[in-house]
Amino acid sequence: MGWMTRFLSAVAFLAIGVLFSPETFGSKSDGQHPPKLATFLKLAHLLCFSTAFGAALWVTFIGGIIMFKNLPRHQFGNLQSKMFPAYFSMVGVCCAVSVGSFGYLHPWKTASASEKYQLGFILAAFAFNLSNLFVFTPMTIQLSQQTSQGY
Repeated sequence: MGWMTRFLSAVAFLAIGVLFSPETFGSKSDGQHPPKLATFLKLAHLLCFSTAFGAALWVTFIGGIIMFKNLPRHQFGNLQSKMFPAYFSMVGVCCAVSVGSFGYLHPWKTASASEKYQLGFILAAFAFNLSNLFVFTPMTIQLSQQTSQGY
């Protein structure tokens, strides 16, 4: 897929979001934050959260299963060893932006119980993603390379 197709897809999703949820994109302000900053943070949170969620669904339930069923074991392992660091890095950046923007828009002291739970779940997802990126992925790649050299 070329860069133009990706750009047009992103613009289309943004336009659909503006059509179906205009208050999210700045037609009304909550009064606590400057309207442009609040709009930007809401948009950043929405796009980053949806990107991380969509990538997780794709890698877990669609792409991974198709690759596992159709590639030889060593090719599948080599592909995963290249794909997982990039995947966890992207999801980590998206989680960090989501946590930052959501935390700024809903400060802990004034947040409702449900907002505190949401922030806690996003923080937990971020922590688990970082542990995957820095602990488990390198161990798995190293183990995969050792076993492929043994055959």
